Amino acid sequence: MKRLLLIASLIFISTTLFAERITFHADRMTGSTKKNSSDATVLTGNASIVTENMELSADSIEISGKNFRYIKASGNITGKIKDSQMDFTCQNMSYDREKKVAVLQNTVHLVDSKNKVTADAEIIDYSQTTEIAVLQINVVMVQGNNTCTAAHAVYRKNEQTLTMSGNPTVQQGTDKFRAQEIQLNLKTNEITLDGRVRGSVTADSSKQQSEPESKAEPENASPANEKPDEKSGGQETTDNEQAGKEQ
Repeated sequence: MKRLLLIASLIFISTTLFAERITFHADRMTGSTKKNSSDATVLTGNASIVTENMELSADSIEISGKNFRYIKASGNITGKIKDSQMDFTCQNMSYDREKKVAVLQNTVHLVDSKNKVTADAEIIDYSQTTEIAVLQINVVMVQGNNTCTAAHAVYRKNEQTLTMSGNPTVQQGTDKFRAQEIQLNLKTNEITLDGRVRGSVTADSSKQQSEPESKAEPENASPANEKPDEKSGGQETTDNEQAGKEQ
């Protein structure tokens, strides 16, 4: 069996020498490794596959189509999409290597490590070309101070925006917002609410308390305890007195 796997691996490498390199490992393999064969190649038991842009491991992996275009996996899946810096776990997935579209299903957990975003849903369709993920059923997305929930959401990775529908909510610390549709800019935390808007915010009471007002003194006022000018002997000379002396 080890010899069979070694030969199969070499066949995969040689047939993709001038295209994309694909390597794999498994406890068992059935099917054909010819790149133009209509038969599927099935890897079972500690199965893993590595392409130039993806790393994938699962209980079972199936590769089919011309030039091994389609990849299906099931059971305890962990994967990494290298170019997008996206990691994921789920129970079922399919991937079109030509269109670069992945469909992840059943207890999906997606991590966008570049933007520090995590997402959970039952189904996530992700396109590497557009960098857009469509999330469905029991959606929960967390980024920084934002915790978002919805039945349906569209995450645009490049723009860092999230559009939610299906009883969506956004929790920002102690503040909470609800509407029929919510758009959230993850860069600026700007929220747009549309339809049956509801929310609650917590005001900072410490900022509302005004400081005690201080009595301002006239600019030219002298302090009450200031001593008379020693040179004048403590007496002021008026203009009339000065005029009398001159006469």
